[in-house]
Parts: sequence; C-alpha cells; structure tokens
Amino acid sequence: MTAATTGPTRATSGPAAAPAARRRFRLPFSAWHLLLVPLAAVFAVPLVWLMLSSLMSDTEINRFPPALWPSKIDLGGYGYVLGNAMFPQWLLNSAIVSSVAVMSNLVFGVLGGYAFARMRFAGSRALLVLMLATMVIPFQLTMIPTFLVMKKLGLIDTLGALIVPALVTPFAVFLLRQFFLSLPRELEEAAWIDGCSRLRVIRSIVLPLARPALATVAVLTFLTTWNDLTWPLIAINHDTQYTLPLGLTTFQGQHHTRWSAVMAGNVLTVLPVLIAFLLAQKAFIRSVTSSGVKG
Repeated sequence: MTAATTGPTRATSGPAAAPAARRRFRLPFSAWHLLLVPLAAVFAVPLVWLMLSSLMSDTEINRFPPALWPSKIDLGGYGYVLGNAMFPQWLLNSAIVSSVAVMSNLVFGVLGGYAFARMRFAGSRALLVLMLATMVIPFQLTMIPTFLVMKKLGLIDTLGALIVPALVTPFAVFLLRQFFLSLPRELEEAAWIDGCSRLRVIRSIVLPLARPALATVAVLTFLTTWNDLTWPLIAINHDTQYTLPLGLTTFQGQHHTRWSAVMAGNVLTVLPVLIAFLLAQKAFIRSVTSSGVKG
C-alpha cells in the first residue's frame, strides 16, 4: 500500500519535473528589461528634473541643497517666457527651418537614394564613397567654407543661411538607399512592363513601401535642425532671425537670475522633439532593422 502511493510521487520528481519547474518560474517579460528599465530611468532623470524645476519658483531652484520636488506649482516661469515678445518669433523661425529641412531631405533623399540603389552610371560607386566620406568630416572643418559660400549668396543673417546647408544630408541619402536595396526588384519591373515611368514607379510603388525609412529621415532631420545651435550662432546676427535654441541662450544670459523661466523655455524647446520621436518610434525601429541588413 505504501509502495503504491509513493511510486507516482517519486516519478514526478525526476527529469520530467524540470521543464515544469522552469515554466513555473518563467518571467512574464524579457530578462533584458531588468537591465533596460533601470537604465532608462537613469537617462530620464535629467528630463524629469527639468520639468519639475520649470514648475518651481526661483527661490526653490536657487536653494541649497536644491529642491527635488516643488512645494507648490508655480507657472511664473512659463508666463515669463511666453510673455517675452521675441519668443513666438524664435519658435516660428525654428518651425520654418525644420519644416523646410525635413521636406527637402525627404524629396532629395528619395531621389538620391533611389539613384544609388537602382541606377548604374559612370562613377556611381566612387560618388557614393565620396558622399559617405563627408559624414566623418567634423562640422568644425566645414563651417568656415560654408559661411563663405552663404556670404557670397547674400544669405548671412537670414533664415536661408540655415535652410540651404540643411536641404539634403548624406545620411538621408544613405539610409534611403539601404532601404531601397531591401525592396524586391520584381515589383518595380512589373510596373515598368505596365508602362510606368521611373518617377511613377517611385511615387506609386516605392514610396508606400518606404514609409518607415521616410519617417526615420523626417524625425532625425527634425531633431538635428530643431536643436542646432552652433551654425545659427555663426550665421545669424539679428535677434529677429534667431531660432529657438539660439534665442534661449541669449535669454538665459540676459535673465540669468530667472532660472524658472530658463527651465520653462527649455521644456518648451524639448517638448516638440519628444513628441515627434514618440509618434515615429515604431517606424524608426522598423527602418533601422530593415535597412541595416543589406549593404
């Protein structure tokens, strides 16, 4: 009687019980989250502190040790920034420069990337290598020649000096080329047989499939032009032509005691960038994973 009851119990404690034990203690999420979540929290600390500081008064911000949490919500910094007469103009200038740069990079990036991916012409390989080589040249080496060119064109101290150098970037052309290489040629050949021109193929076949890559180019171009400070600081002299990052640095220098206004201005600058990235996050990931598998 005792042997009969203990037999099955001993059988379940053997090798067959090991998979069941592993299933019982399996995490409901990837083990990488145990590393990525704390790491993401560390990177989010400066942004969270910036937002909390924008809701503090100047007294709380200047207090030592600094306050980590506002004792009460104070919107005086936002009122001070939005009440500044030049802030709407700086915001408009940044929106114009970023919008034009995004649209031009999408248009020229598609045309250049498709040409390098599908068309073979004399010197195409050498031209591609030369274009990619420009990506490793620091901006500090090209800003003086760029300034001289803009001066010859009469664009210094205008928004054109910020727009023209950003009309197309090697990164946009290269990323779209890599994505176009991953597309099957059969789709385009079928459209050519039906009598479609090359531009019609790009518009009707290629562009709908390239939405993830286009979103990635748009987001990265927007981030670069919206946050750019070095080139506007060189090319722009009059405050009516300032972009938002350049205007905020001047605002901080003039009102260095109003740290709540400085924090509020930085929050308003970061917010469009953060929203743009969150909206295009999935497309960004799809584009990077798909365009990086083929050289």
